[in-house]
Amino acid sequence: MSYRIGIDVGGTFTDFLLIGDEVRLVHKTSSTPDDPSRGFVTGLEEIAGQLGLDLGAFVAQLDLIVHGTTVTTNAVLTHRGARTGLLVTEGFRDVLALRDGTREEPYDNRLQPPRPLVPRHGRLPVGGRLDFSGKELEPLHEEDVRAAAAAFAHDEVEAVAISFMHSPANADHEARARDLLAELLPDVYVTASSDLLPQVRYYDRTSTTVLNAYVGPIISRYLDALTGRLRDLAFGGTLLIMQSNGGVATPAEISERAALSLLSGPASGPTAGLWQLAPHGLKDCITVDMGGTSFDAALVSDGEPLLMVDGIVDRWRLALPTIDIHTIGAGGGSIAWLDDGGLLHVGPQSAGAQPGPACYGRGGTQPTVTDADLVLGDLGEESFRHGGMTLDRAAAVAAFTPLAERLGLTVDQTAAGVYDLVNVTMATGVRDISVRRGLDPRDFPLVVAGGAGPLHAAAIARELDIPALLVPRESSIFCAAGMLMSDFKHDYVRAYKAALAAADGAQLAALFDDMGTTGRDTLKREGVPADRIELRAALDLRYIGQWHELTVAVELPLDLTEAAEAFHREHDRLFGHASPGAPVEVLAVRLGAIGRTEKPGLTGTDEVDPDRDVQIGTRPVWSATERALVDAPVWDGSALPAGFTFNGPAIVELSSTTIVVPEHFTLDVDAYGAFAVHSGERGAAFAAQLHGVVA
Repeated sequence: MSYRIGIDVGGTFTDFLLIGDEVRLVHKTSSTPDDPSRGFVTGLEEIAGQLGLDLGAFVAQLDLIVHGTTVTTNAVLTHRGARTGLLVTEGFRDVLALRDGTREEPYDNRLQPPRPLVPRHGRLPVGGRLDFSGKELEPLHEEDVRAAAAAFAHDEVEAVAISFMHSPANADHEARARDLLAELLPDVYVTASSDLLPQVRYYDRTSTTVLNAYVGPIISRYLDALTGRLRDLAFGGTLLIMQSNGGVATPAEISERAALSLLSGPASGPTAGLWQLAPHGLKDCITVDMGGTSFDAALVSDGEPLLMVDGIVDRWRLALPTIDIHTIGAGGGSIAWLDDGGLLHVGPQSAGAQPGPACYGRGGTQPTVTDADLVLGDLGEESFRHGGMTLDRAAAVAAFTPLAERLGLTVDQTAAGVYDLVNVTMATGVRDISVRRGLDPRDFPLVVAGGAGPLHAAAIARELDIPALLVPRESSIFCAAGMLMSDFKHDYVRAYKAALAAADGAQLAALFDDMGTTGRDTLKREGVPADRIELRAALDLRYIGQWHELTVAVELPLDLTEAAEAFHREHDRLFGHASPGAPVEVLAVRLGAIGRTEKPGLTGTDEVDPDRDVQIGTRPVWSATERALVDAPVWDGSALPAGFTFNGPAIVELSSTTIVVPEHFTLDVDAYGAFAVHSGERGAAFAAQLHGVVA
């Protein structure tokens, strides 16, 4: 027997999906934030026990582990990254403080910029200058680099970022500084911007390079420890790490380009959503993932997750291509609280894995979203029985009582207010991910993930007038599933600034060829056969005089006229207008190298015992229409056969999640065991397309 496993380490739970020849096993275990690899190995031990194997025998049968991690994200959010230094061109020491000159919140005069990840005494200038074309105006002052190395050694710096002006046009100065630091500080992690991100926009490039250096030693140590543990367990398969761009890479590649892991965990969600819809011929969806700590929304259009090159991590710019994911501090563990003015808030503070919500009985006393779900009847006290946990409704009520007294409401009304508020907050995130792309969220079914997602997804859909949503049976470990569906992917960029009409076609072709060679070589080292490699080209284009550019996909060999026309179409789609007669300029050329992996297909539902009771019972559930508790049936999700259908209000309980079907919504089960929840004629049409149900 051989197995493949996807492992997603979240803030509250670590999720596992194990796939074998005749095995498909979903598992969750509590995360261990102090050392995520402990939860990783604990989960493997628990799965081995379920299979009747000892840990060593189980690990020996693992052919592939695909792992998503929040190690680097947490390092940035908690400001616990490596002690980092920065080398900049003389005169640009304060680039991290000045940023790009724009205001994050134009109308907030009190908003302070974030504290730089490198303090000013660690940002050291180096003499030497290039002009915009890469011509050397002044040689590199190597004595400045040597002096900086001595200062870094004195301060026990663990990582150094190098970002010189105009290095995308000529990397010689950065390369020499990098080599000197490697010689003088052999144990220090060094990132040169020309190696990581050779493109224009000095602040974006510097911020990204600093982020890479800041988390480089952190992820390297984590991966070294993890691979060491697996080696001790005689793991002989392949370990891959999820990247922020939705692809996977080897630990060696991630250690070198550490910033690629900053959105590692949620990046596989869109891939999983597309995989779930593909058998139905659908290529568009919005994936939503609500876990214990956060809520993630992402959009898939025409079969591809949308990417961005202007991402933000803790208010710092990340200019590497990443899946466009909108993340909000709203999860099952999000804490409800009142500000000094008596206004109700939910999150971003979270009870996390320890102590967790009050109803977990682990010492938590503050009211959370999960406690609200339990008070309102969306969760029952036995809903977590498959995880070995009985929820304590009395503890949830006790946690909400002080809040209710301050608001002058009943506990039920207060919990309903928390439920409504968190749903509106998440709906705003879904609206943002779609509308700012020029897309209408009502045209996209929701694919729902996360242990808490199905509890709230119908309310989000109702808020946005989205007619249909899909809850896969494996929704609670959706990102872990997506990891097993992900391809190898590496993105490359080269600066090239010129009017598009006057661009040198031969030079552009040479840049694409160079990046293509690098991409093929990288994928070959990762074991991807040549016939599974695919290259995708793009240009960064804008109208001359514009501030921002658009990344536009192009075909090779490059046709400049077709590229301009594609830019005009994309500009019109996003902004509602275009200027076909205006000159267009190119800022950069991009190439994505994709290595296709073998993916498991969707499987049909297991045979259902016809004599098995499909209704567990009834319980009082909060009605948004009645604003009161009403009796609703509770269905056993694992016993519902394909084609089964019913109307809300109702609850569907599964081993790892619970689905809320409100009034005016209908649920039906498709041939793959997924649950379509929909309303109205458009919802019925969506369901018919998704599941073959006759509308």
